[in-house]
Amino acid sequence: MAVVQRAGAAPLWWLGVVAAGAGLIPEGLTGRRIGVLVGALLFLLAAAVVALVRGGRAAELAAKAERAARSDILQARSVTVRNWRRGHRWWLLLAFAAALGSAFALPAAGGMALAGWGTGLWLRARGTGRVEEAREVLLWTAADALGRGAGDPLGARTTRLWTTGTEAGDAAPGGGRRR
Repeated sequence: MAVVQRAGAAPLWWLGVVAAGAGLIPEGLTGRRIGVLVGALLFLLAAAVVALVRGGRAAELAAKAERAARSDILQARSVTVRNWRRGHRWWLLLAFAAALGSAFALPAAGGMALAGWGTGLWLRARGTGRVEEAREVLLWTAADALGRGAGDPLGARTTRLWTTGTEAGDAAPGGGRRR
């Protein structure tokens, strides 16, 4: 589950940083100083909101998680990340274009908000990782619940989670690569 949360974090962060940097070039309607200050506020707000949204649903699904059967097929971390990014590439490009376009009104603010969104997803994945480490399990969601356009592992299509031991698969607790 944390793998999907982290799959969007890196591209959103980097696209946000690039958009914020490029957004400093135009003076904008408000000036660079106001744009950066509003951007910092939007960064913090986006990171907090994204990190805290659906926390109750995550706890509820984790509490009812069942042990995965031997016949269950678990999708590799790299496949999950690749599928999520391919399925959402147009949304990522659209968000990047919107962040760049907003620089003409508030320089750097849109890019900083986008980076905050990525940071919030990363924080959410770290929270899931803490739950996994405390319970000494990995939480998995069905691959078909993450089909095209349904990229949130806590979305409406997800009705339950499965658990495996921490050595299963190629992901570490929190969705990172196993070292």
